[in-house]
Amino acid sequence: MVRNVAVLGAGTMGAQIAAHAANAGLLVLLLDVTLEQARAGLKGLEKSSPAALFVPEKIRQIDIGTIDKDLGRLRQADWTIEAIVENLDIKKQLLEKVDKARRPGSLITTNTSGLSITALAAGRTEDFRRHWFGTHFFNPPRYMKLLEVIPTADTDPAVLAAFEKFAEIVLGKGVVLAKDTPNFIANRIGLFAALKTIQLMQRYGFMIEEIDRLTGSLIGRANTATFRTIDIVGLDVFFHVADNIYQNAKHDPQREIFRVPQFMRFMAERNMLGAKTGLGFYKKEGDDILALDIDLLQYRPRRNPSFPFLEMAAGIESLPARLQALFKTGGREAAFLSELIASISDYAALCFSEIADDPDAVDRAMRWGFGWEMGPFELARALKGEALQPASFLKRQRVIRQNAGASLLDIGDGVACLEFHSKMNTIGGDIISALFESLEEVNAHFAGLVIANEGRNFSAGANLMLLLMEAVEGNWDEIDYMVRTFQRATQAIRYNPKPIVTAPFALTLGGGCEIAMAAARAQAAAETYMGLVETGAGLIPAGGGTTEMLRRAAGRGTQRIREVFENIGLAKVSTSAEDARRFSYLRSEDGITMNSDRLIHDAKAVVLELAATGYRPPVPTEIPVFGESLGAELKLGIYLMQRAGHITEHEANIARRLAYVMCGGSVTRPSTAPEQYFLDLEREAFKSLCGERKTLARMEHLLKKGKVLRN
Repeated sequence: MVRNVAVLGAGTMGAQIAAHAANAGLLVLLLDVTLEQARAGLKGLEKSSPAALFVPEKIRQIDIGTIDKDLGRLRQADWTIEAIVENLDIKKQLLEKVDKARRPGSLITTNTSGLSITALAAGRTEDFRRHWFGTHFFNPPRYMKLLEVIPTADTDPAVLAAFEKFAEIVLGKGVVLAKDTPNFIANRIGLFAALKTIQLMQRYGFMIEEIDRLTGSLIGRANTATFRTIDIVGLDVFFHVADNIYQNAKHDPQREIFRVPQFMRFMAERNMLGAKTGLGFYKKEGDDILALDIDLLQYRPRRNPSFPFLEMAAGIESLPARLQALFKTGGREAAFLSELIASISDYAALCFSEIADDPDAVDRAMRWGFGWEMGPFELARALKGEALQPASFLKRQRVIRQNAGASLLDIGDGVACLEFHSKMNTIGGDIISALFESLEEVNAHFAGLVIANEGRNFSAGANLMLLLMEAVEGNWDEIDYMVRTFQRATQAIRYNPKPIVTAPFALTLGGGCEIAMAAARAQAAAETYMGLVETGAGLIPAGGGTTEMLRRAAGRGTQRIREVFENIGLAKVSTSAEDARRFSYLRSEDGITMNSDRLIHDAKAVVLELAATGYRPPVPTEIPVFGESLGAELKLGIYLMQRAGHITEHEANIARRLAYVMCGGSVTRPSTAPEQYFLDLEREAFKSLCGERKTLARMEHLLKKGKVLRN
């Protein structure tokens, strides 16, 4: 069992790996040549964006020291990971010292991105070599799922298998076994794809903006496409990887593709390395973004390329069908894409037996490491019309009942799963109807229910478009019915006689947050961004969310009520599941799953555990009412915020409505009130805000622009 980790090297990757180990609950020793360098590594974590740590307090789990003075502390480490400069000789010198200092039987790995794992261990003891392998994290380790694990001929298979399980469950990684070849799997294929794209760009005469339009989400790749990705990674890093493959993959028939084009070498000479130097394929100048003319090596205003056929293709959800439609359009764009996709598939087929044990490993590496929707082999099979095994766990389960917004599935062992599948998993009438029907089915035939899905987000909230339409028409009775029904749904989840476990992940906002909080337990993915964000739409939480937050703050005094008021009023969203506990969106008894692929499995296990131990739903209780004294204090704070220009007049109006609900309405003295009293208050406040012209403007702006209107 790994509990203590030592990371050698406090540079960007070493510090980030240390942070992720701390996120996973491990104790970390971070060593560098000097204490100043180690401290700088920690300082960088505190300022990193996006945040490397789940919560700032995690940094307390990282101790620092120097390699010269503290190498003896490796005897306490269950796993030592080397992450110093990419130089074979320097790494070997350090590993010789580590071999003498480490505890026999402890894991020892390297984070090299492309050096030979076998060569690094040459001359080391037998015990060292049995516990030695490569662990190539992708940057930033917290957010990038892929972990390439590279054994040598000497690596103990049992040690490797145990580490794979640890990495998947504890670190939350998608583990891919790679062979000890230059730059392993993902960078080998990914660099070929990028350099082939550039080669074809020059042949077909495209601008860089056109290439980024053609090689992003349109073909199932990351939105940063080709050149924006290189700018983010850095041209120096790109060169390092490409040159390493060129120098060491001497028998690769496509070796010449890894010889970086001359215009890119000119860029490097001029320090045009990308985001890190402010100059790359793109350059920001004031509010404008300039693009590079690769022939003149001069910047010009960025253009917005227009490809009429793209609008047609963008509406095709299936990637293979979308690509086939694009190929049929004719013209140079279709020819370019057809040749590019075929070239990547052909190259993967050419070298996969050298770099991996099976094609699936290559596909997983490209999905997890480069954000490709489909790997080269599965895409090639799909384009040929072959039926693919659904990657989704839920798609393989028996459907009990289904409508346009949700499905009830049998996921085995007496547990059902309610899966949302509306756009952005927004919650409308279909999902609410499916929920009530699911509860009847579960209570009659199942041990319990998981509420989960495998979309990009758990739920972006209630269906705001439907609400806006009703508000514009002045259909107040319909709005009242919608809110009452949503409240009934969250209350039904809370008081259901059989256990319900929600599995929130990624965006879990507004009504999605209210549903996640209503269950007996939540089993959240580590990367869960929860929040009651209704004030951004000019509203307050009214699906039971305000009431639930008051319940969770009960017994913790007025200070906690103030914090809850601020969290809701400012629409604060957690930066992780761990952070969601600080906001009380998650409770101490709610679980966190590091690997999102295991989320439904873990949520199901919680349902079975609750059922096996005689689950009983909570008994309705009275909620403390703090009355006018706290209300006056909150209103004073609102007044001062508005006077200082921090909030607008309408935001102050929203905040006063929220304060009125949270302090118990017209109740003057501290007392208690039933849940329904607060539910009625939040519903009435919600309806009244729907009648505000500025709230309607906020809702419309949010739907059109995806941003909050500060009116």
